[in-house]
Amino acid sequence: MWMAELAARSGLSVATIKYYLREGLLHSGEAVGQTRTRYDDSHVRRLRLIRALTDVANLRLDTVRSVIEGIEQAKSWPEAVGSAHRRLVPEPLTAPSDASLARVDGLLDRRGWTLREGGRHRETLAHALDTVAELGDEVDDELLDTYGDAMARVATVETARLDPSDRERAAELAVMGTLLLEPVLLTVRRIAQENAARAARGESI
Repeated sequence: MWMAELAARSGLSVATIKYYLREGLLHSGEAVGQTRTRYDDSHVRRLRLIRALTDVANLRLDTVRSVIEGIEQAKSWPEAVGSAHRRLVPEPLTAPSDASLARVDGLLDRRGWTLREGGRHRETLAHALDTVAELGDEVDDELLDTYGDAMARVATVETARLDPSDRERAAELAVMGTLLLEPVLLTVRRIAQENAARAARGESI
């Protein structure tokens, strides 16, 4: 496709696409002659990823560049996904407590889960547990394991929908899913809570 069609399919202006090309956020197309360049579906996918990172996640372009570089440099799609997630998770404003870190480690041990070096998932989850505790509530191990069971099932279904042979495409979809599907998960949980509360009181919908 030519630039005009790329702009139409991506929903971005030609000027914005050219800016992304200059900044290295979008890979170059195939030169056809001296004045024209042809693009393909990979450019559409990359622009959609950039839009998700900027418009949905409200990330700065330097962070977007870091996410994209992580996807491109990874040797496998699990590594690409992990790299992208590490860049998407913000660093906690305060250090989590040792007690909550130990509880997160317990969850990881019980499930046989591991975390790649340099990630923030451990600290982020521990910080969230601290925040809940400060408000007078607690996520005990039974509830934490329930969340782990539910998310393990979700993650299994999600990853089964990806093609691991296309490393970059799979990583892009995983990042898009992280940004766009987390609100879906949250809303479904809220709907389930409301219905569970009614059922517990014997109320009809």
